[in-house]
Amino acid sequence: MSGIPHDHYEPKSGGEKWLHRRLPVVSLLYDTLMIPTPKNLNWMWIWGIVLVFCLVMQIVTGIILVMHYTAHVDMAFASVEHIMRDVNGGWAIRYVHANGASLFFVAVYLHIFRGLYYGSYKEPREVTWIIGMLIFVLMMGTAFMGYVLPWGQMSFWGATVITGLFGAIPFIGEAIQTWLLGGPAVGNATLNRFLSLHYLLPFIILGLVIVHVWAFHTTGNNNPTGVEVRRSSKKEAEADTLPFWPYFVIKDLFALAVVLVAFFAIVGYLPNALGHPDNYIEANPMATPAHIVPEWYFLPFYAILRAFTNDVWIVIAANWITAGLVDAKFFGVLAMFGAIIVMALAPWLDTSGVRSGRYRPMFKWWFWLLVIDFAVLTYAGGQPAEGIWPTVSLLGATYWFAYFLVILPLLGVIEKPTTPPATIEEDFNAHYSKTTGGTSTTGATAPNPAE
Repeated sequence: MSGIPHDHYEPKSGGEKWLHRRLPVVSLLYDTLMIPTPKNLNWMWIWGIVLVFCLVMQIVTGIILVMHYTAHVDMAFASVEHIMRDVNGGWAIRYVHANGASLFFVAVYLHIFRGLYYGSYKEPREVTWIIGMLIFVLMMGTAFMGYVLPWGQMSFWGATVITGLFGAIPFIGEAIQTWLLGGPAVGNATLNRFLSLHYLLPFIILGLVIVHVWAFHTTGNNNPTGVEVRRSSKKEAEADTLPFWPYFVIKDLFALAVVLVAFFAIVGYLPNALGHPDNYIEANPMATPAHIVPEWYFLPFYAILRAFTNDVWIVIAANWITAGLVDAKFFGVLAMFGAIIVMALAPWLDTSGVRSGRYRPMFKWWFWLLVIDFAVLTYAGGQPAEGIWPTVSLLGATYWFAYFLVILPLLGVIEKPTTPPATIEEDFNAHYSKTTGGTSTTGATAPNPAE
């Protein structure tokens, strides 16, 4: 696919020309900042800059924290307390890092659901979507390993439970579990391995983020209509787009400032609201907590993991077909990872010819039910596996898989979507023509920049 027609960087001075011939870094920055961007992007497109900020913030604060952290089971908990009490500003850096993980996942979940609603995963952006899913999986791995490092009760027992899941894999599970732990149980080797990986993975994520951004700079950004930018001429492209700088940079920075006001209010006044109090008790292998729960951002998938027990018919059937190889524990592991895999396969499971959910009346209902389902799974994952909650988790897991494997493919066949606008310019003018007084290049009313 050809790029969107726009002006490219042209070096003017002798120094610029000299550098451009040897390392066109200024050209790369210019083309990135001035890339034509659909001018009808709404506020749901601000989460990209929040995610980039979170990644940089987590890397910087993590580097500072590791300077004072001791990766040893006898000293890890005390070293965290040393950071909190004795290091200048240590409490603030640790709380920013800990709550930054929560902000990271809030932003990534909103980013993913925005993509699911507006069809950002559809052709030609399948590779961009898959890279995004890889980033998400690495984020989860990084966050899990980071949660183990404070070496509190929930850190220790969470690591014991989650790594124990790999032991459920037939034939090779025990070997994989031992390799992950560095021994027969969670211990000093585990702590050192998790610290190394927790430190390394963010830089891999950073590399994938660069590829992710490069990918949509190649294909062009999606927008709320799902209509592509016209590429036949520079004039048409300019009617559909605005340069990323200054319009969207300023908009994104404003949104980031608002988000950070809320974030630092939580860091300052409610720093432990999203954590578990048991993690302020040093790890004790001889005392199991009454209720082991992971961090909140893992809870939807944790609920799916626990939903498939020995009395669920699909688990019974799988166990019988495989002659006992697939028990409830292994099936739960498959379901947990499968919940992410089906989301990654959305580009091929969605059969509709219309990209944006804005013009799909039936899709809207099923999508918002998916959002509610995600919230219910999050809550159910934090409850004890007793009473009504296993049933709620099972119903939530059933709908999650049904949405991607059944509903999305069927909607493309039975749904009658409304007609999207012919161009992005048409959609833009339709939204702003009643409130502004300027005139566009095509005669339609355009927005007043002051409003």
